[in-house]
Amino acid sequence: MKLSDFDYSLPKEKIALFPVNERSDAKLLCVDRRTGAISHRVFRDLSELLGHGDLLVLNNTKVLPARLFGKRATGGKVEALLLREVDENVWECLLKPGGRVKEGQTIDFSSGGIVFLAEVINKPVPDSGQRFIRFSGSGVKEKIRRLGRIPLPPYIDRPDQAVDRSMYQTVFAENEGAVASPTAGLHFDETLLDTIRVKGVEIVPITLHVSYGTFQPIAVESVEDHKMFEEEYEITEDAARKINQAKQQDRRIVVCGTTCVRALESAASDLTTHGVVPGKARTSIFIHPPYAFRMVDALITNFHMPRSTLLVMTAAFLGYDKMMAAYKEALRAEYRFASYGDAMFIS
Repeated sequence: MKLSDFDYSLPKEKIALFPVNERSDAKLLCVDRRTGAISHRVFRDLSELLGHGDLLVLNNTKVLPARLFGKRATGGKVEALLLREVDENVWECLLKPGGRVKEGQTIDFSSGGIVFLAEVINKPVPDSGQRFIRFSGSGVKEKIRRLGRIPLPPYIDRPDQAVDRSMYQTVFAENEGAVASPTAGLHFDETLLDTIRVKGVEIVPITLHVSYGTFQPIAVESVEDHKMFEEEYEITEDAARKINQAKQQDRRIVVCGTTCVRALESAASDLTTHGVVPGKARTSIFIHPPYAFRMVDALITNFHMPRSTLLVMTAAFLGYDKMMAAYKEALRAEYRFASYGDAMFIS
C-alpha cells in the first residue's frame, strides 16, 4: 500500500494538548471488527464490554524523563533525547541540532547545583541520526530523573508541565525505560482496573520500552519498505504462561495498545504452536496490511496521526476501509486525537 493511503485531514484543534481531568472520562469509540458497526461510549464503560474469562494485556513500561537541555563549550544550546542505556553511563540518543555537535565535544547539562556532563563519542549514525554520549560521574540515572523533562510527542506543541509527570504515565507503570508512554493505557485508573478484576477479567502485564520508533516517520512511499526502529520488550515466564493458557482455552485476548501488540506478535512469530515465548528481546516488527494476527482478539488503542506506523497497524487489525470509516466518524463526533486523546475499542 502507498503512504498516501494513510493520509487524512486532521485539524490541529483535534489534537489533544492536555489530558482529561479524570482518566476514564475519555470517550471510547467501539468498532465491531467483523461488521464495522460503531457505537459511542466512555472509557469507564470498558468494564461492561469485557467479559468473565477475558485476558487483558497491559504494557507496564515507565517513562523516563528522557529529554535533557544543555549547552556546548561555545554556548550553543543542545537538546538530547535519551533512547536507551547501552553500557555503563553510555546512552544512545538523538541530539538537536545534531549536525553541529561534533564527536569528542562535551555537553553540559548541569542545572540547579547538579553537575552533569557528557562526552559525545560518535558521529551521527547514517539514516537515523542516532548518537552515543558518555556521562561522567556517578548517580547518572538519578540526575536524569531530577534534570530530565518529560519527552512529549512532537505533535503536542507545548512545553512539558508538572501535570505531565503524572498524567503521561500509566497508573500501572513499573519498569522504567520508555521515552514515550503506551498511551492507550493512560485511560485506566485504579477504580476501573478493580472493577475489571472483580468481573473476572485476568490482567497480565508485559513490558515494551517505547522508543523513537513510535515517532519515527514513514519516509518511503511504499509502506511495506519502511524499517522500524528497534525496541526492547520482556514477557515474563508467569505472563507467558497466563497468555498461552488463555489462548489454549480459546479465551479472548484483549490487548491494550500497539506496543503490546508488537511485543506479543514478535514473541509468537517463530512458533508453530499457539503461544508466546517468554524472555527479553528486541523487536523491529512492522505490522502492516495484510497481516495474520496470532495473539490479538481485541484491541484498545488511541486515534493515531496521519501517515504513522500506528495507523498502519490499526488498519491491519481492523481493515483499511473500516478504519477510515471509524476515523471519519470520530472526527465528526468531536473525538480528541493522539497521545492525550480519546480511545477506540476494536472487538
